[in-house]
This record gives sequence, C-alpha cells and structure tokens, in this order.
Amino acid sequence: MRPDDWQLTHDIDHFLARAGDFLRSRPALHNTPLTDIEKLRKRGPEAHAGDPAVLGRLESGGEVRGICYRTPRGYLNITPLAAEQAGTLAAHLAALGHRPSGVIADHDTATAFAEAWRRHTGAVPTPFWRTHLYRLGTLTPPRPHPEGRARTAGARDHAQVVRWCREFCVEVGEQHSIDLIDAGSWADSRFGDRHFTFWETPEGTPVSLAAATTMVAGMIRVDPVYTPAHLRGGGFAGAVTVEVSRAALASGATDVVLFTDPANPTSNALYQRVGYVHVADFTGYRFAGR
Repeated sequence: MRPDDWQLTHDIDHFLARAGDFLRSRPALHNTPLTDIEKLRKRGPEAHAGDPAVLGRLESGGEVRGICYRTPRGYLNITPLAAEQAGTLAAHLAALGHRPSGVIADHDTATAFAEAWRRHTGAVPTPFWRTHLYRLGTLTPPRPHPEGRARTAGARDHAQVVRWCREFCVEVGEQHSIDLIDAGSWADSRFGDRHFTFWETPEGTPVSLAAATTMVAGMIRVDPVYTPAHLRGGGFAGAVTVEVSRAALASGATDVVLFTDPANPTSNALYQRVGYVHVADFTGYRFAGR
C-alpha cells in the first residue's frame, strides 16, 4: 500500500462524488461518517470554526477502499482498514504535518492506527471511548409493555429535551457536549439536529426520551435514549426505543442502528431483547505528547 493511494481534499462535494458510493455501500457500519460528513456539507466551514474540513479517501484499482476525515474536535475518524492500510495512513499524515488529537474507528483499525501513530510521532495513545454498534433486525416490542404512549417532542418541549440531554451527558461523561449546552450552543452539539420522542404516562407526563438522526443513505441512528434515574425500571426506555425504531422503519429506513456502552449490561440486554443485533466494536484514542 503506497502513501499516494490516499487522496486528501477540502472539497466535500468532490469527496462525496468519489467516495459517496463507498460510504453508502455499508450504511450501518459507516453510520457515523455518513451523518458527520452530511453535517459538514450542510454547515460548511462553520462546522470547523472557519477551518476547512480535511477528508481523505484510499483508492486502489480504481475503487475507494476506505475514508478518513477530521472531526470538528480534531479527531480522525476512519472506516475499517487492514493494519497495513492504517499504518500507511498514519505515515502519510505524519509526513504531511497533520496532527489529529486522536482517532476513532472500529477497534482493530483504531488500535492499528494508534500504534503506527506512536511509532511515527512519539504521541502516546490513551483509550477514552469504547462502544458496541447494533443494527436492528426484527423489531420486537417489550413484554410487559408499559402503559402510556409515544409523543413527538415539539417546540414547547425544548427546555426539557435540553435538560435531559445534559443529564445524559453528565452520566456518560460527555464533557464537550455539556460545555456546548451550557454555552447556549445547542445547535453545535451532537443533539442539535436530532428528532426527539417522549414516552408519556397515561396522564401525559414524559418519563423517557429517545432521538433519531435524519435519514442518510437509508440509515437512521437512534441516539440518545435516556430515562431519569428515579423513573428507571418501568420499561419506558424499551418502549420509546421501539417507537422511534418503528417510526424509522415507517419512514423508509433500511438500516436502523444505535451505539451502547459496553460497561452497561442493562442497556445492552434491553436493545437485544427489542431486536437489535451486535455489528462491531468501536474505540477512541487520544494522543498525548504530540
């Protein structure tokens, strides 16, 4: 694998013209690049505080074999690569003077890139994020099913949506999103483009929340799902997840996906009970001493 097999660009439209079919070929596995790059396309330089996006594609034999891009927070996101391909990318970016703050990818790719990056730059990789990726198989409503109903969140619900998303971020340690919410930059947070749904009691009191991304390449991601601690155990999270997933299928989605925390056996078991099937594991590394 040669370094010049990697083509870097700032032109998102040109990048999508060459790599779009590749991304759309595996919408579940490529769900984050699909939504991230679509957001970059819509927002332009504003998404990177005025800096142009950096996107790369690996071409071999006239076909795109993988892509990478820099996120607004400076992380390098990569689609699955062989260890040799990840090493070539690390060498190429280091030689060009690129200095990502970390890498996010499927576990094997992220680990191979992080090890190669250490060799080429001396930066020490530290894991900071791990997650399971699930894809919906056969949707199965939970039993027993809690009383109540699903309701799409509207403008009058914005304050509660923001409050619950912040509580979710506190629980999972997502400080960057907390900072954006506290700064009033809701649109810049990862929740700003979500479509939210509540599960309500028969009396009309919201008890759980789930959100979905806008469909891209037939894919919708459910993210986040949150129930306040004092309301857990009543089956509300399962009910609202099923309703959001059902709505995604009804809208024409062919791939409905979600991420889970490997350290939370309750949520992993819940999503499997309602029909989600494990696809892959993802890891994020931060680079220190760059």
